Amino acid sequence: MVLLQASGIRKSYGQLAVLKGIDLEINRGEIVAIVGASGAGKSTLLHVLGTLDTPDHGKVLIENKDVFAQSSKKLAAFRNHSIGFVFQFHFLLPEFTALQNVMIPAEKLGKYTKSEIEDRAYEKLKWLGMHEFAGKLSSKLSGGQQQRVAIARALINDPTIIMGDEPTGNLDSTNTNIVFDMLKDLSKSKGQTIISVTHDEEFALKSDRVIEMKDGQIIKQ
Repeated sequence: MVLLQASGIRKSYGQLAVLKGIDLEINRGEIVAIVGASGAGKSTLLHVLGTLDTPDHGKVLIENKDVFAQSSKKLAAFRNHSIGFVFQFHFLLPEFTALQNVMIPAEKLGKYTKSEIEDRAYEKLKWLGMHEFAGKLSSKLSGGQQQRVAIARALINDPTIIMGDEPTGNLDSTNTNIVFDMLKDLSKSKGQTIISVTHDEEFALKSDRVIEMKDGQIIKQ
């Protein structure tokens, strides 16, 4: 079942054309890796699909909804509810504990009480094997631990799609495998869709589908 459909996506910055007419369909529960050389347009495509950036031309449909046809306020609410992001750099707040960092998107969502948000955050940390560090400052955690906290934060609102921009870029092979296995478990057990930009060949090969980009276009998938 198609979850996300992009058609005719074009994006330029000044005179530089970064995306040159992208057509793409991604199914529910699929793990998709986007690969290509630096400057191929991978991150820009991910940001457009994740509604962090707006295309100059084209449409992005998620669950048959034209996401960019909404007001900016509704789009922000949709993004917070339906899409979780995991970046190469975890972007945790160093003065916050692991638990407090995970709670932030749910607090913005405004759907749950404070105690419910704490319970949900702890549950996500426990699933990722990080509950013992819930009260520890994020700045005191190792790189692999920080990235798992970042994944828990991305999961707090049970998003339909999890988007990763080099989510294992700063991790060693052991932690890379741990993170991938966790993402795979999410896609298989909960039907969540994973879309990730990566330079990690092993990560890409273990994905359900690899989309290769070059010069702002998809050249192979």
